[in-house]
Amino acid sequence: MTDTRERARRVHFRGGGFAPRPVRLVGPAVFLVLVAAWEAGARTGVISPLVLPAPSEAVGALVELWVSGELWEHLAASLSRLLLGWVSGTVLGGLIGLAIGLFSLVRAGLAPLVAALFPIPKIALLPLFIIWFGIGEESKVALILFGTLFPTVIFTYGGVDNVDRTLIRMGQSFGLGWFSIVRKIILPGALPAILSGMRVSTAIAIILIVAAELIAAERGIGAYIQIAGSLFATDQLIAGVALLSVFGLTVNWMIARAERLLLRWRP
Repeated sequence: MTDTRERARRVHFRGGGFAPRPVRLVGPAVFLVLVAAWEAGARTGVISPLVLPAPSEAVGALVELWVSGELWEHLAASLSRLLLGWVSGTVLGGLIGLAIGLFSLVRAGLAPLVAALFPIPKIALLPLFIIWFGIGEESKVALILFGTLFPTVIFTYGGVDNVDRTLIRMGQSFGLGWFSIVRKIILPGALPAILSGMRVSTAIAIILIVAAELIAAERGIGAYIQIAGSLFATDQLIAGVALLSVFGLTVNWMIARAERLLLRWRP
């Protein structure tokens, strides 16, 4: 009788709790429809080729870049600057963010400084970085580092602040030490915010590398776009923009894979 009553009172969940489901074909289908409409508009004259060339012309420009061997030179230059600046800014920003989140004295000293420097447009500081570090690689890497540092700091200590304090008190009640609490409770709890910050800082890094290469570079995707724009070669310009989009998609895919691997504990 008791079991029957328990079954009668049991209420099942309706719906999936707003959990996202993978729908694999929708994204590529939307992309293909847009590209097909773009191509049709360019071929029928609805879209002027001087304003926006057909996707097939941009693909032809990419093929020419590949055949000439310049593609790998531009990619290597941009990727080396991007990786060095982004990795340095992410690591340094993560450490500073953790320190702000864990130590009250550090928070009191650095949190106002981060809040004051973060809104400054980093592109506007490029001439200053060129004066400080020269027109070579150092100024470009420093600009990317500076640009990715602050969002990483903010997302990291925001993630630390959002960790459930009940879990921390529970760890203290079970006798866990400070390092164990940080490693087993705080870092896993802050990891979703840290990975979200990596997505944002990657987009900022791509914007900054293009800005730096537009002004002071002979090689790189930004320099390629600058040359194409000065020559009114819109097909080459669109090809360069497509390469930047591939950069962003690749990094987004890598971070998504890291989330699946590192956040398997989430329901």
